[in-house]
Amino acid sequence: MRHILVLSLAFATLLFSGCKGNSRQAATGQKDTVVKMTREQIQAASFSDLFKQIDPKDIPEDVFTLVNKDFTVLTGGTPELYNSMIASWGGWGTLFDKPATWCFLRSNRYTLGLIRKEKGYTMSYFEEEYKEEIMPFGMQSGGDKMKHTRLTAVQTPAGNMTFKEAKLIIECELFEVTTVSPDDFETEEAREFVVAAHAETKDYHKIVFGEITNVWVRK
Repeated sequence: MRHILVLSLAFATLLFSGCKGNSRQAATGQKDTVVKMTREQIQAASFSDLFKQIDPKDIPEDVFTLVNKDFTVLTGGTPELYNSMIASWGGWGTLFDKPATWCFLRSNRYTLGLIRKEKGYTMSYFEEEYKEEIMPFGMQSGGDKMKHTRLTAVQTPAGNMTFKEAKLIIECELFEVTTVSPDDFETEEAREFVVAAHAETKDYHKIVFGEITNVWVRK
């Protein structure tokens, strides 16, 4: 009987607290809503104002949505010279007991050259509203396209380049760049794909592995 009384009192306390909170919200008109920043506010904000650091294992959303649906925007270089490209093949997991990423890239990508030079890069992901801004990264080649983007470039605390408009940023330190061979693939479709790409670039696709050093999400 005593246990029932204690539980009843506890429930009554929670119910009263909840009603009190709801009454206060009703009286003041306050709501638990998140105010979305405008593009101008995002452009004016600092990196630390926009992003918070999380553990790689806490990356929100699944890799299939982020990489294949939202697309990966790879960015390499420095504030003086940087470039971005879209990658839709890749993922992340564990390599050498460290959190790591991998991407499947054509060998002639300008961004790949900057990644190899600087030994670091970012993988950035955006909300749907920025799709028109990121799509040119996959349709144009070379560094001139960065002059025309409406996205706001920013340097991370570690010195890598990304964009203030991103919702998720994965920073990587270059692990390895390896070259594929048609003999590596067991399906005819895959062999034909890399052979066709070789005919254009005179080199085979590269698989880029990177250690995840930092993960940032929008506050």
